[in-house]
This record gives sequence, C-alpha cells and structure tokens, in this order.
Amino acid sequence: MSVAQAARIARRELRGGLRGFRIFLACLALGVAAIAAVGTVRASIAAGLAAEGAALLGGDAEVRFTYRYASEDERNWMNSIAETVSETVDFRSMAVVPNPDGDAERALTQVMGVDDPYPLIGRVQLDPDIDLDVALNGTDGLPGGVMQRVLADRLGLKPGDVFRLGVQDFVLGAVLERYPDDAGGGFSLGPRSIVRRVDLAQSGLLADGTLFESNYRLDLPDGADLAALEAEAEHRYRDTGLRWQDARNGAPGMTRFVDRIGAFLILVGLSGLAVGGVGVSAAVRAYLAGKTGVIATLKTLGATRNIIFQTYFIQIGVLTLVGVALGLILGVVIPLALAPVIAAQLPIPALFAVYPSVLIEAAIYGVLTALIFTLWPLARAEEIKAATLFRDAFGSVRGLPALRYVIATLGLVGLLLAAAIWFSGTMFLTLWTAGGITGALILLVLAAMLARAVARRSRVWARGRPSLRSALAAIGDPGGETTSVVLSLGLGLAVLAAVGQIDGNLRNSIADELPDVAPSYFFVDIQPGQIDGFHERLNGDTGVSQVEAAPMLRGIITRINGQPAADVVGDHWVIQGDRGVTYAGALPDGTTLTEGAWWGEDYAGPPLISFSDEEAREMGLSIGDEITINILGRDIVATLASFREVHFETAGIGFVISMNPGALAGAPHSWIATVYAQEDAEAAILRDLAQAYPNITAIRVRDGIDRVVEVLSGIATATRYGAGATLLTGFLVLMGAAAAGERARTYESAVLKTLGASRARILGSFALRAALLGAAAGIVSLFAGILGGWAVSKFVMESDFTIIWGSALAIVVGGIVATLLAGLLFALRPLAARPAQILRARE
Repeated sequence: MSVAQAARIARRELRGGLRGFRIFLACLALGVAAIAAVGTVRASIAAGLAAEGAALLGGDAEVRFTYRYASEDERNWMNSIAETVSETVDFRSMAVVPNPDGDAERALTQVMGVDDPYPLIGRVQLDPDIDLDVALNGTDGLPGGVMQRVLADRLGLKPGDVFRLGVQDFVLGAVLERYPDDAGGGFSLGPRSIVRRVDLAQSGLLADGTLFESNYRLDLPDGADLAALEAEAEHRYRDTGLRWQDARNGAPGMTRFVDRIGAFLILVGLSGLAVGGVGVSAAVRAYLAGKTGVIATLKTLGATRNIIFQTYFIQIGVLTLVGVALGLILGVVIPLALAPVIAAQLPIPALFAVYPSVLIEAAIYGVLTALIFTLWPLARAEEIKAATLFRDAFGSVRGLPALRYVIATLGLVGLLLAAAIWFSGTMFLTLWTAGGITGALILLVLAAMLARAVARRSRVWARGRPSLRSALAAIGDPGGETTSVVLSLGLGLAVLAAVGQIDGNLRNSIADELPDVAPSYFFVDIQPGQIDGFHERLNGDTGVSQVEAAPMLRGIITRINGQPAADVVGDHWVIQGDRGVTYAGALPDGTTLTEGAWWGEDYAGPPLISFSDEEAREMGLSIGDEITINILGRDIVATLASFREVHFETAGIGFVISMNPGALAGAPHSWIATVYAQEDAEAAILRDLAQAYPNITAIRVRDGIDRVVEVLSGIATATRYGAGATLLTGFLVLMGAAAAGERARTYESAVLKTLGASRARILGSFALRAALLGAAAGIVSLFAGILGGWAVSKFVMESDFTIIWGSALAIVVGGIVATLLAGLLFALRPLAARPAQILRARE
C-alpha cells in the first residue's frame, strides 16, 4: 500500500518538470554514452573479425612453422584434410634500389614469398588494378614483385622500376594496396613486399639458419569441423612446433589488442561515471533541499519514513532510467553516424550495428552508479524530523544514514566492481582503477575540507581586502560549493593528469635512453661463414664503439619436467610462441649468474640450460628442472643449470635461454649482432655490409622505436579521448554546482551592493573565489595524477618515472580556467539583481 501511495505522490511531483535535474541527466547520459560508444566500436570490430575470419587468415585454416618448412608427414596430413594447400614463406629483408653513382637506397621490408594457389580466399588489390599473377610475371627476364605504397615511395619506385632482394633483381609490377591476410600478421617493423617463392631460390636469403616462418593455408571442405581438426593437429604434432589457427579467430593478435584497449577505455569511462556520480549526488541533495516544505507537509499528514523514501526513490529511479536511455541512444547513434569515418581508419573490417549486450553492459553501469550516489542523500532525508524541515535544516542531519543504507551502498559498490571485472575480463586493471578512483575521491574530499579550514583561518590576513575576504568566506562556508567544485573538477583533472604523466614518461624513456644505451642497428641472418668478415669490417672503424654478436636459433618450450609447459606455467609469455636460443662455451663477458653454475668451455655432457632469472622466478622454475625445447622440429631435453641476469630494456642482445654448444651441435643456425656506432658512421657501415653480404638484414633500432612510439601514440590518443569525456562530465558537474550556488551568490551580491560595493568589486570577489577553488582542485588532482602515473609506470610498465612539468602546469591552469568560466557564467544574474527585491523576499 505504501508503495502505491509513494508512486502516486512521485507521479504528481514529476509533473513539475525536470528543473534541477538537467545536470543529473547530463552527467548520467554522458557517462553511459561513453561506455556504450566504446563498447559498440569494440563489438563492431569483433563482429567484423568473426565474419571475415577466413579472409583475414587467407584460408579456412593456417598451419605455421618457425624457421623450417613442414616435414613430409606434416605435408601429407595437410593434403589429406584440405582440398587445396597454399605454402608461403615470410621473413624480413632489405629492399635495395641501386643508384647510378654506385650508392643505393635501402629500406627494411617484410617479404612474403607466395605460390600459385595464393590467395585461397579473396583477392590481392593492386594499383594499377591487375591480377597478382600478372604483376609477379615480371619483364625483360626479371621476376616481378609488388610492395606497399609507403615502401615504394620511400625508395622512389614506380611500376616498371627495378629493386633487389638479396642478390636477386625484381621488377616492381604494381603497388600493393591490400591483401587478404594483411590483418593476421600482427606488429611488423617494415612494409610488405610480395614475390613468388620460387623466384627467391637464387636470392641467397633463405639459407640454413635464416629467420623465417612458413605458412600453410588450407582450403577445407564445406562443413569441416575446425575444432576437431585443431584437436587432431594438437594431438599429432603438439611437440613439433606446429601452430594451428583457423577462421574462428582470423586475427587473434588484433582481437586481443582491441579487447584490451576497449576494456581499458571502458574503465576510463567508469571514471567518468564516478565524476558524474558526484554531480548526480549533488543534484539529488539540492533537489531534496528544495523539497523541504513538501516533505514537511507529507510528514505532518502522516507519511512514514518509508513513504518519504519510496516517493523520492521512485522519482530518482524514473529520472535514472531516462538518463540511461539518453546515454544508450547517444552511445549507439554516434558510432553508427561516424561508422564510415571509423571504418576508413581501421586496418580490419568492422560491422557497425546495434549490439544488445553492449547496451545491457552500459545500462548496468549507469543504473548501479546512480544507485550508489543517490542512495546516501535519499537515506539522509528520512532522518530529518518534520519540525526541523520547516526551518530549512536539510543540511543539519547526521553525517551517516542508517546502517542498512551504508551496507546497501557497500553492496552496490561490490556489485559494480564484480560487473566491471566480468565485462572487462581483467581483475587486476579493474581493481587498480577502482582503487585509484576511490583514493582520488578520498583525497579530494580531504582536500576540500582542508581548503575550507585554511580559508576560514586566512580571513584574518585578508583585512583591508574585501574581495579576498569575501572569497575566502565563501570558500570556508560548510554549506558552500567548495566540496562539489573540488570533487567534480578534481577527479576529471586527476585522470587527465595521470594519462599525461604516463604518456610523457613513455616518450621520455624512449627518447632519453636511445642515444646512450640503444644500438644503432640489429643485424640478423648472418651466416656462420660470414661472422668473421662481419667483425673485420667493424673492428677497425673508429665510429663503432661496441659490437655484440651471438649465434641464434629459435625454439619452443613444449614441456617442463615431462608435463606440457602450459599446464605448469599457464599463459606466461615465454611459452607463447618461439623464443630465441643461443649457446656459449665459456661464460660470456658481463654475464652475472644469480643461482647455479655455468658448464664451462670444455663441457661435453648432457644438454644444459641457463635461464633468465626474472622469467624463471615468474614461471616457478628451479635448478635441476628438465625443460624440453623443440628446435627445428627436434626435441631437446635439457637440465636447468643456472639463472642469470638479462637486461632486455637496454635494447641489446638478450636471450631467455642459453645452452651449452654440444646441445645444439649440427643444428643449422645464423648469427645476430648489435652495432653501437656514431650516427654519422651508420650509413657507411650499412653500405659496406650490404655490399659484402646481401643476405644480411639490418634493422635500424631508431626505426623500430618509431614504430613503437606510433603504436603508443595511438593508445595515448584513445586514452586522452576517454579522459576528455571524464573531464567534460566534471565540467558539467561544475556547472551544476555553480548553478546550485546562484541563489546564494544573488543574496550575497545584494548585501554587498547595499553596503556600497561596486559591481566590479563583487565580480572580482566571485572571480577570485573561482580561481582559488580551481587552483585547489588543479593542485590536488595534479598530486593524484602524478601518484597514479608513478604507480602505473613503476608497477605496471616497470620503468623510471619523472614528473612532466609542462603537463602538470597545464592541469593547474585548466582547473583555474574551468572554474572561472563556470563561476563567471553564473555570476551575471546575481550581479544584475536589484538588492531591494532580493532582501525584501528574505524578510
């Protein structure tokens, strides 16, 4: 019965319109819209990847081997299950364009050697629009090739021009625009070139030990059971290094990347909802304060606490549903409207549509956030007695509501965290985000309390300065807008400050370390017979400060102590794919053992392994463990003999696994080297080595780092958009706080005018108040952002941290400007009000 009565009262009150709830609706709608928009884009990409899985992969399934071709048994099995098998080889090399003066232009490229059936699915798009077979036929007795436009432009090539791979010349038949499996390869250091695999036979690039991958794409019969075929491949060849992938997930690397970035952006969106929650709570408090007389009348007429609570709970609930619905509409309409623009920027397909699961997720976030931030002020309303309500004493109730509401609020917070963990799929990041938001809110509340206390005590020092004294009095007022301003603006600025500090430190760590610790070039595919000549060229060069070289093979850890590696160490990155393996007799210079013993230069016993200390500890390995490594299809069972320090962050040579030479005797391999040289010596080094050894591939470290910076820039840009949405929500809350304080400023302005203050002095007082509050919010949010940036840099990225003062100053200035804009915008009407009318209404 009480619920029905409460519903009738709530319905009548809602007829009065949404006055006082515009900010409530805007904050809630913006937060939900941000989450729904990110989720829609992520779901659209996932749907595109699922629908085009076979095209992205280049076949119904793919079998991949590292640094070897399939054995006869493996080929026979693939031929038995597939109607057609296409074999390609993938590796890095240098594309060279000779110049008439004897010099040459060189650029790193990712080469794919294809066969006649390629591509099994889809079509290679070229400019001019010709078939791939025609482009690869070549002219004048030279085979043809195609390359991506960025590479052709870099080398100054156009169709018909000649370029060289290894010692083989090719004619550029066309510019490569798109190819079916271009989204499945993941991160690449160089643009793509495609040639026929048979035309690489005389290039000298695929000698024993060359770093390459062989890929076998399968055209399977209609209705083939992909899951059963994957299980069969795993059962038959689990220890040979065979890796299976099929059309169910044609671009797994891209899928994981999109999922992780999407999850992170949704968590940033939750930060925006938390900021919006502050505005929601403030709007509810202001609304209930304006309903003092109504609540008093209802209680006088016999309304119980439950009826009062239910009445306003129903009203807020209806408005919450309206706000969530508006957010869902915006979160769907915006991505759909921008679908052509977004799709044009993506290297993968995306099917933009309305995805109910995304809307449900965003709606759950919005409803839970609204409940968390409205339950508290609603619960406090029922604590007020009817007699005090007529005295306008809404703010005089005790700080905490009844225990049941405290427990309910904590339960809702737990439910929101559980939902975020479930939807994002990452407990670690979710808990860190929640902890950061909670810590920032607590810090901002304490900062607001401190600002009020300091302002009250500072009024003594402001004698003779009426504008400053008035501003300090307003800031120190317990019922003023200090808390709302610091909370609403502070959390948005804190998120933006943290993003700025993390982004700046990532860029600085790359830029600062490159000249001092990073090598100039990585050289790969150096054949054993070439390593002595390689050293000869570099040892006498005064521009070269250091050369490091090591033999390298690639291997996959398949078993640990006889058990499948994944069963022992889970999904640790070391067992995900192949790892570099080296060997050494004597302990290499500069190597530090942390546990165990080195085998010695003359060791001739069973295979032994030295493992990177940090990775071994993470995997739970111990000295004496047996590790099975598959190298070129052959299993080597070795005993773990020692742990050693490996510093990957120096960008030099670092191997997780090192073995004794006898363990790898007879295995074909190549050498890799790093060269530390002065920048003005790099061109001559590259020219001389390329002329002497055309098969060697040089990877310029600066180019690789530029690619990493490019990826990081994209992530940082997306994150800044999320932080910007949070800041926009904070500004809306700030506007709401300024609007809520307009009545108080009007009365204050009337009193000051009566006492003789000019409009300019009153406006100066309002501006000074806003600037001080903005500075306080900016400084506190800066501190929170720096703390968050330090935590992410130190514990997540494990890098050094320094404060980026340019970004820090911008945050403080931004806080001052935002509060000034909001404060001055809502100072116009108070300044224009006539004192007599205002003061007469207060009599």
